[in-house]
Amino acid sequence: MGDDPERLYRLDGVAHIAGVINNEVAGLYHLARLNDRWFRLDEPLISAFVERWRPEMHTFHMPFGECTITLQDVAYQLGLPVDGRYVSGCLTDFQIYIQGDRPAWVWFQELLGVLPSANQIQKFAVNCTWFQETFGECSAGADEEIVRCFARAYIMMLLGIQLFADKSSNRIHIRWLPYVARLEEMGGYSWGSAALAWLYRCMCRVANRHVVKLAGPLQLLQSWIFWRFPGFRPAGYDEFSWPLASRWSGHNPSGSKKGPRVQMWRLGIDMLQAKDFIWMPYSSPDVLQVVHLEVLEPRHTALWQCVTALIYFTVVEWHQIDRVLPQFGGV
Repeated sequence: MGDDPERLYRLDGVAHIAGVINNEVAGLYHLARLNDRWFRLDEPLISAFVERWRPEMHTFHMPFGECTITLQDVAYQLGLPVDGRYVSGCLTDFQIYIQGDRPAWVWFQELLGVLPSANQIQKFAVNCTWFQETFGECSAGADEEIVRCFARAYIMMLLGIQLFADKSSNRIHIRWLPYVARLEEMGGYSWGSAALAWLYRCMCRVANRHVVKLAGPLQLLQSWIFWRFPGFRPAGYDEFSWPLASRWSGHNPSGSKKGPRVQMWRLGIDMLQAKDFIWMPYSSPDVLQVVHLEVLEPRHTALWQCVTALIYFTVVEWHQIDRVLPQFGGV
């Protein structure tokens, strides 16, 4: 979490329609819809939970035992595919994707139709404000190539700000160029496992007392808390929608008195019992009515209970589902 209490997880002023059209192909369609229904983070609540995170096990240690965010949670909360190729790559391999061995920034201009000025570039990242100002509106009469440029820019922002945000949250890395260059292939990647790997890594880092900022897909973390711990849910959000994290659309927790609120949440966690945790929160008829069936395909559900490595570029974290089998009805 950054220092700004007004930090929002929404990409304002982006060519949303152009992005959504192509995100249906890219496998990020549901995430794009969630981006249109943002909510604010309850930073004291997140802080209190992160204090319970143990990097060695990738689980939260609660009074009633261990629990954690799993691939099943990512699939239901964000609607992301968990089966597919791993999300990885290296800047030194860009020549594999660029015909004629051209520089990466030349390729950037070809894919997005414009090149940022030098003062908008920091090493291999571009300021978010430049993306927002440049791709804020796609004209109604734009041809197909221009629409694709706007879609590529939108997807880079969606990935760089919402799903794989770093601690600065104000720059977009050009590592995404090989992916947006082939929009039709993006649906073949395991975006869900990559997002979970990044969230695990970010929580492991902030477990170090010298680290004060938490990055990553924090919408996923907060929505998981609301679904698993009914006593911590905000009142008045009873409508079910897809992806499930969109249920909390418009949630606006207080940004004041953070210190006392952290202590309040700590006390609430200390008093938790097994009955306060929903072990199988996705089996209710209300959920089944809104869930999209592609999430329940065997190739995805078979991975939910796998002990496996989660990969996101240089980040490799273990999905230690064997420690939390009660979340799936096991022992």
